[in-house]
Amino acid sequence: MAKKLVIIDTDCGIDDAQALMMALAAPNIQILGITCVFGNAAVENVCQNVLRVLSVCERQQIPVFKGSGVSLIGVSKPFSDHFGTDGLGDVIKDKDPQWKEKIQREHAVNAMIRLVTDNRDQVSLVALGPLTNLALAIRLDPDFPQKLKDLYIMGGNMEGIGNVTLCAEFNFDMDPESAYIVLEDFLCPTHIASWEYCCRNALTWEFFKELMNQDTPAGRFMKMITSKCWAYSKTAMRNKRDIYFGSGFVSYDAYAVAACIDASVVTENIECPVHVELQGSMARGMMALDRTNALKKSHSVFVMKKCDGAKFSQLLMKSLRQPPAE
Repeated sequence: MAKKLVIIDTDCGIDDAQALMMALAAPNIQILGITCVFGNAAVENVCQNVLRVLSVCERQQIPVFKGSGVSLIGVSKPFSDHFGTDGLGDVIKDKDPQWKEKIQREHAVNAMIRLVTDNRDQVSLVALGPLTNLALAIRLDPDFPQKLKDLYIMGGNMEGIGNVTLCAEFNFDMDPESAYIVLEDFLCPTHIASWEYCCRNALTWEFFKELMNQDTPAGRFMKMITSKCWAYSKTAMRNKRDIYFGSGFVSYDAYAVAACIDASVVTENIECPVHVELQGSMARGMMALDRTNALKKSHSVFVMKKCDGAKFSQLLMKSLRQPPAE
């Protein structure tokens, strides 16, 4: 069986690292390249984080490309310390002084366009961070979305509940204009793992404990980078997620990758047009679902609603069982 060709666009924090490992462990996935974007950390840190994940999983042959360091309109926002200042919990001390030499010289957006053009109708694009690289790709090549097989996004929200502002999810809030462009102009089949979807399909902390005790390079790496991160602590101060959805382990970006690997992981979708709000002091960056097609848009997206927890758990567990322990 031919493998599914995938490009992963990431702002590699801890949950992105988990998602990357899930894709690397999937036998039906061939990653053509990993494109980096600002978000959980500065894009320079993101590049280093991706290289570290590939090294741990012994997959350094996969090309890594540096992309956008700021939002489409150039507005800089403070990086979240959700996953530490470097995106991986601030626990890695042996930084690679030669990391720049391991990044491809080609810009991430150009690489994305080239790889998709060379493999027309075959590439699934998985976006795990702000959508800046994707928005730039369609501005440089208006036919870019038509060349994609499909698009998977972790980001946005479906009930007006935000995790960084009153109404907006982090990835969309970091670059609302790019989110707007992507969801207006990308007409390929689009699947969205919203913030609420991830939270409502949280796993137990008992499973998290089992997951973090895998005696493999990937397992030990994940245990290390989550060791001091409050976002992965069940004893941390209750945040907005806990107030709305209850406590549980949520590896946000892995939900989008899981859907790309195995469509049956998603057991229920909402199919409707969506719109990203760009105005207002409270609703900017919010994704609105148009279930009655009041906006008369020409295309719909698939907003994930329910998840097969058992299948998702298996994919997460498999992600940390690589490479096998010696």
